[in-house]
Amino acid sequence: MNQTVAGSTASKLTGGSANTFLRVRKLGSSNPRSRSSIAQFSLRRTFRNMVLMLLDFTILVSTLALAFTFIGRTGFPKSDGHLAAVLAFAALVIGCFYTTGLYRRSWRYFSFSHAMQLALLTIPAFGLGWAAILLVPGVQAERPQLAAIALAQWLFAITALLAARGSRRALREKLSQTAKSMPATAQGRDLRRAILVGSPDWALSIIDVLKRESTPTLSVVGILLPAANDTLLQIAKVPVLGTHEDLAHAVDELELQGRRPSLVIACDDGTDLSNREMARLTSRSRQMGLELSRIRDGWSHILQRGHGAAPDELSVKDLLGRSEFTLEGEQITSQISGKCVLVTGAGGTIGGELCWQLASFRPSRLVLLEHSEFHLYAIEMKLREQFPDLDVQPELCNIRERDDVRRVFEKHRPTIVYHAAALKHVPIVETNPCAGVHTNIIGTRIVADAVCEFSVKAMVQVSTDKAVNPVGMMGATKRVGELYAQALDMCGVDDSEAPRFMTVRFGNVLGSSGSIVPLFHRQLREGRPLTVTHPDIERFFMTVREAVQLILQSSSAALAQNTRRGTIFVLDMGKPVRIVDLAYRMIRLYGLQPEIDVPVEFVGLRPGEKLFEELFDICEEQLASGIKGIFEAQSKPIPLPFISRSIDRLARAVELGDHVEARRITHTLVKVPSGSAGFELIQNEAMTGPRGSGEPVKA
Repeated sequence: MNQTVAGSTASKLTGGSANTFLRVRKLGSSNPRSRSSIAQFSLRRTFRNMVLMLLDFTILVSTLALAFTFIGRTGFPKSDGHLAAVLAFAALVIGCFYTTGLYRRSWRYFSFSHAMQLALLTIPAFGLGWAAILLVPGVQAERPQLAAIALAQWLFAITALLAARGSRRALREKLSQTAKSMPATAQGRDLRRAILVGSPDWALSIIDVLKRESTPTLSVVGILLPAANDTLLQIAKVPVLGTHEDLAHAVDELELQGRRPSLVIACDDGTDLSNREMARLTSRSRQMGLELSRIRDGWSHILQRGHGAAPDELSVKDLLGRSEFTLEGEQITSQISGKCVLVTGAGGTIGGELCWQLASFRPSRLVLLEHSEFHLYAIEMKLREQFPDLDVQPELCNIRERDDVRRVFEKHRPTIVYHAAALKHVPIVETNPCAGVHTNIIGTRIVADAVCEFSVKAMVQVSTDKAVNPVGMMGATKRVGELYAQALDMCGVDDSEAPRFMTVRFGNVLGSSGSIVPLFHRQLREGRPLTVTHPDIERFFMTVREAVQLILQSSSAALAQNTRRGTIFVLDMGKPVRIVDLAYRMIRLYGLQPEIDVPVEFVGLRPGEKLFEELFDICEEQLASGIKGIFEAQSKPIPLPFISRSIDRLARAVELGDHVEARRITHTLVKVPSGSAGFELIQNEAMTGPRGSGEPVKA
């Protein structure tokens, strides 16, 4: 049936007929062969129930006759010819069994709960049967022995009923184990040996699951419990070898038996083993060359950890020892509400939070500019779900492409632009200097030039403390972006209608992609040592919410108060935090002990990295901003014509792939405001070799 016919057929069906149609389609196609298979399946189930009921019926008749034979005095029912009474008793009991759904349970999976249900159900069912046959004269004649007969019959019947079901379960177990008679091999191949670490009930459930595999994949050779238990020696014929602390001893013992395991399977549900114990188990497994597989139980996490803070959601006070800044935002609404706002890098950590917070101030339109399709899709869906009435416009665009950026600006005519797009990972930009220059400098200029061309009211640039006295290319490229925005802002000193260009500078963002906190989380979960570059390295930290509040608060206040041009806003982030102290604090928050449960390894500074970050450049003056928790950095600007020509030369170096020239010009530019480099150094042709050679000319 093609799609058109199926659609027309479904549209004609209404009420019960439609439901019937859908039900048939769900089980199979609507052709006669499929209906025949459904009928055959129902017939098979009916036949199965009849066989089971006939077996139980035979047991009930036989046990009642036996009870009267052994205990009765009158020879009922043979002497009185009342066999019909015995059959009626069995029929009534079987009817009770069927009505209560007893035959819906498979005998192949007969269990203790099934047995309890059967035992309890026989009491009212047998009571009803006896009440019916008490009217028979032969039964009344046995009145003195009736209680003993009824008790004996119940014991005979319940034993036989349970035995029949247990035999079916035993037969299934025997058949399923036939192909797995050798525990360590299957189909000519060795199985991986594993040790289970968890509670007895959990270990039994895992063993049962492995036993039911049609093709065995693991052989469980031992069990370790969360706590000592002298009464448990075996679980499902698997030896209990002690507690999780005895892993090394258990492995040695199994190795002597020629059954050394290669895998440890642990129950990581947060109930039996603490984070500290799990970390120790992970460390021991790694040291012994064993693979560790952690099975998590989501329900146990919910039930047992619901009252405490999860390690993945640690607060600023937990990590940094200070309270999170909360900035006031009365002026933000007046600057954002009812206006078209554009965010570059909208799918990143900062850009995404910017979009999220901006949406709450109800702009007339929120334009999301992002070059990653997936990240653009993710932030767009999140905003549309939370703010269904907001006009969200996703734009797949790379800030390196001038024509694409101009197209977006011409289409939407934004009032305010928040420029968060950047390459920010220090080692990557250090080894790819042209890519860093292309995005962080040339891309910034393309966006800023579009702001001027399309008469945008303001551009707010997101910067970093790595731009202060930079040693690496990432910080240097961000500093050049600051200088270009500052030069454009200074051009409007005598023109009140000129766009404003503001830069907001802050430190490391907790939880952002590629930052230290997610790395520590992953290393702790995997039982690895925490890696720190240097014992003395320090950084300023803040949350993404703090960073975005800084951006919105400072830029809105600057626009409302028409502050002086050429200013860089800096958050008062308190004292810098040593990374090793942060590592120790995170280890303790996981319930572990630094250097005992989890070691800290120092791996050395990465390319382009500094030991200490700063908030103000040597050429900058720190001033009060009039905004709570925010300072101003007043620096010496570079004339716009000079920095524009320098960026033109950078664009030429990027086009030719001349990494050395791109690096030289960038680092020279950042030294110009402090006077440690002159304008002529950048324009001096004698300092570079032929274009694209990548090598300086030797004097």
